[in-house]
Amino acid sequence: MLSMTGYGKGEYKAGGVELTVEVKSVNNRFLDLALKCPRIFLGLEDLVRGMVRESISRGHVDVFVTLSDKREREKKLSVDLPLARAYMQAAATLKEAFPKLGDDVTLSFLMRQSDVVREDEEAPFADETLTEAFKEALGLALSSHRAMRLAEGERLKKDLLVRVDEIARLRENITLRAPHVAEEYREKLLSRIKEYLDGKVDEGRILTEAAVYADKCNIDEELTRLASHIEEFRLIAGEEIVGRKMDFLIQEFNRECNTICSKSNDREITKCALAMKNEIEKVREQIQNLE
Repeated sequence: MLSMTGYGKGEYKAGGVELTVEVKSVNNRFLDLALKCPRIFLGLEDLVRGMVRESISRGHVDVFVTLSDKREREKKLSVDLPLARAYMQAAATLKEAFPKLGDDVTLSFLMRQSDVVREDEEAPFADETLTEAFKEALGLALSSHRAMRLAEGERLKKDLLVRVDEIARLRENITLRAPHVAEEYREKLLSRIKEYLDGKVDEGRILTEAAVYADKCNIDEELTRLASHIEEFRLIAGEEIVGRKMDFLIQEFNRECNTICSKSNDREITKCALAMKNEIEKVREQIQNLE
């Protein structure tokens, strides 16, 4: 059982390259990935999505990347000749306008202009070394992230099974109580009619009324379906990806419980059913954290 909430970190340090990848996830109905990284890695977004999908099926996932590249590389300078000519032309124009001013436009002057001589920008895409470093760090981060989600999932699993056991106990109490409801109704009805009619009672009519009441408040079918849902819940609790299955099942739990509440005219059964609804809601809230 996997939680959708988790954090993982992976690092790569070798040959002057220091790369850190962090993966953080929270609840979401679908897989929603946000990549926050230096521009040089933007071309690897498809790679990131593929690796994330292999480890995570749903949730909002943030991937943070930091890079320090201290490798020794040959530096290259670019010269903007048209701009240099424009500077020279501007200097000539000024000299003509102000002939008394000295002419100090030199080669050093032009080279000091950052827009005339500038360092070439780094490559727009990650080279093979950075790509492999990125893949290694992301793999470590996803592995760490998965381990945390598994640990959190196990804690959720224990809590869920305890609550489902409580639901099963309340269902059993209702099952034991249900057969007595119709009989108690028949006895109360008989007692009241005798009281009003001085003991003159049509037993056949009493049995008919009791049978109609028993049919209206019969919850055997709901209890049977609820038992089946409980067993199914326990079975799928051993799987890793269970969020959607459990979400569907808990809706069925709630439906059966609501029907029991509406059909029962017995205080004890209603009390148990309301306690059951409370546990079902707690289970539903926990399931929202599961992948």
